[in-house]
Amino acid sequence: MKERVWNFREIGRLPAPGDNVAMATRRVEAGTRVSREGSEFAVGHTVLEGHRFAVEPIAEGEDLLSWGLRFGRAVKDIAPGDYACNEKILRVLRERFKASPRREEDPEGTSDQGGGRVPGGQDETGLSLPEEPNFSDAELEPYVLDEEGFRPGEQVPFHDEPRTFMGYSRGAGRGVGTRNYIVVIGLTSRLTGFVRALELEMNGVVDAYENVDGIVCVAHTEGGEDRKPNNLDLLLRTLSGFMVNPNVGAVLVLDHGGEEAVTNGMLRAHLEEHGYPIDDLPHEFMSLEGSFRQDLERAKSVVQGWLEEVDAARRTEEPASELKISLQCGGSDAFSGVSANPLVAWVSGEIVRNGGIANLAETDELIGAEHYVLKNVKDLETARRFLSTVERFKERVSWHGHTAEDNPSGGNNYRGLYNISIKSIGAAMKKHPDVRIDHVIEYAQRMAEPGFYFMDSPGNDLESVAGQVASGANMIFFTTGNGSITNFPFVPTIKFVTTTGRYELLSKDMDVNAGAYLDGTPMDELGRETFERTLRAASGERTVGERAGHAQVSIWRDWKQTGDENLDLLENEQEPDGEPLPVKGGAPDVEFYFEAIRSGRGPVLDQVGLVMPTSLCSGQISRRIANRLNERGATLGKVTRFVALPHTEGCGVSAGSAETIYSRTMLGHLASPSVRFGLLLEHGCEKTHNDYFRNRLEEAGLDPNRFGWASVQLDGGIDSVVAKVEKWFTQTLDSAEALEYEGAGPEALRLALYASGPISDEAAESLAEATLAVVGSGG
Repeated sequence: MKERVWNFREIGRLPAPGDNVAMATRRVEAGTRVSREGSEFAVGHTVLEGHRFAVEPIAEGEDLLSWGLRFGRAVKDIAPGDYACNEKILRVLRERFKASPRREEDPEGTSDQGGGRVPGGQDETGLSLPEEPNFSDAELEPYVLDEEGFRPGEQVPFHDEPRTFMGYSRGAGRGVGTRNYIVVIGLTSRLTGFVRALELEMNGVVDAYENVDGIVCVAHTEGGEDRKPNNLDLLLRTLSGFMVNPNVGAVLVLDHGGEEAVTNGMLRAHLEEHGYPIDDLPHEFMSLEGSFRQDLERAKSVVQGWLEEVDAARRTEEPASELKISLQCGGSDAFSGVSANPLVAWVSGEIVRNGGIANLAETDELIGAEHYVLKNVKDLETARRFLSTVERFKERVSWHGHTAEDNPSGGNNYRGLYNISIKSIGAAMKKHPDVRIDHVIEYAQRMAEPGFYFMDSPGNDLESVAGQVASGANMIFFTTGNGSITNFPFVPTIKFVTTTGRYELLSKDMDVNAGAYLDGTPMDELGRETFERTLRAASGERTVGERAGHAQVSIWRDWKQTGDENLDLLENEQEPDGEPLPVKGGAPDVEFYFEAIRSGRGPVLDQVGLVMPTSLCSGQISRRIANRLNERGATLGKVTRFVALPHTEGCGVSAGSAETIYSRTMLGHLASPSVRFGLLLEHGCEKTHNDYFRNRLEEAGLDPNRFGWASVQLDGGIDSVVAKVEKWFTQTLDSAEALEYEGAGPEALRLALYASGPISDEAAESLAEATLAVVGSGG
């Protein structure tokens, strides 16, 4: 039988004419023969969907090109059909395929990494990889602006008759809202538990008010330490911007009162000093001063008092010039720059033509794409400001021992984004080449004039979105290759997924299938459809994310270093040896016994079923699953309760010590004697995904097969993964023995000592005596 020869268009795509490497639009097996422009070549190794292979001969020392821009340099001669791979991508694939078992529901290993279902997609035995890389990453040299040759760009022309949508007019100072929310802001991270409890207790209250979209909280990670944070000005600017965002109908801001590093008084002063238009906005600043319940009732009373006033707002016909669009990407893949980002660019260009605003951000994800970004800029000063923003970002990162090369996540690598250069080239495609950059602004700086903006921000999409919302964005365009499910509490998100295969896998969690462009739908047709969808969403039509009912907020994190001083000392600081301190003197005799649960690791107080998210983005789904299991009474006498540990890490976590500490903490929770059964739930595109933790568990001598594993993205979205996790716990508990109890003494205790603020000498002595008694007894 004659061997099949594939037409190049069936398996590959060139992002731009003149590129010498192509993207695989499906998994291509080693030995596959390909016909292109009258010539024929064989593919040398497995090329996963989204990864690249050469279509032209590339000599050692020559550049590898995508979108006409270089992202690597050949370290050996590369022939047509050779898999283009650097050292990092080979390491990532070997780690992931080493750790990826066949799924129960997929025994043949046919689930690929998102583009549908193809033989051998997850089967490591079918993966053929080169022994060594054939290119090294392009050097990230500072872009040199040719000021003498600079020519001011031209903006796309405005439409004579702009389109309209139905929005909430807030007056000249705040613009027009696409939603009408009552927002509760926790001033610092210390208010997280309180504002979430308030949101939970107010759930369903707005059902009787037709024009109130909801009561939502803003809980974040910043400002909770005792010292003044280095990002104080940025934090105050962000929270001020949240308050006056046009989607806010009323806002309550809470602090703890007292002598904290960040207070309501500081926020009030910032609002006044910088002229934020807050006078016509129903708002209140409240300090917690009673019991938790007393303060909760006071806060509920304030919020309830606004319901009638906020409900009195009505949507009116408003020009599309009042739309301010946040442009974001998260969980990107190789197709982001070919389908989803160009589609967003098309629609945001239409917003600009209607006199509106589009806001591009994520500074480190444009490093390496400066040439493209600066092809069309308003004036020389704007170009200079953009480049100085990039260099400032590089400097700040260097203070902490990192570079922009650390940006791409494990999910990015797995889906074909080899390095920051190729990721940046694709990310830059959210700006259409015909659209001019008019303004460069600081993080969370308010946008006043129409046009296209670039806002300084980190590459973490949640932190970047927060800045854009604070700048005034009333809609979010979010592109994703892996299928990110994140949302913002009071600004609707339209999600664009890059491929039809991934859209079909996650259709209940995505809004727009940008993969239709790859399948043959013209970009103009898809753009017009999406623009109409945008107007409908701005007028109140719920997005998929809004219907899902979950959201996350993360503000640009505080940076600990303000220069490169002591960096060598910090990087080489010796870690603690982990050995306990010896007990000096005799320990007091303690007659103390309690009922404990018998476990294989000694008596314990708890035996929980743990749902452990591997990143911030899967945290709320983990909490939802644990709550559902508890409500169903699914413990069956086999665990005491189900617990989720939502946290703020994993998505944009840096390499080095930050990643090490995070990983060690996660493993410590999973290995806790109080955890009887644990399951790890990944979002799917984070840096520290399930395969990452499989390997860390093995390195720590822990059996990964003790735990369950699930993925929001790879298991088909929220509903599917919830069902899968519940099934795993049900089956695991069915085969487990019932809990048994026994008596135990102080030797079974493992105490964590924590004090917030100063304590009296008497209290300190009491704690010391209790500690000595427990440790002296063997606890």
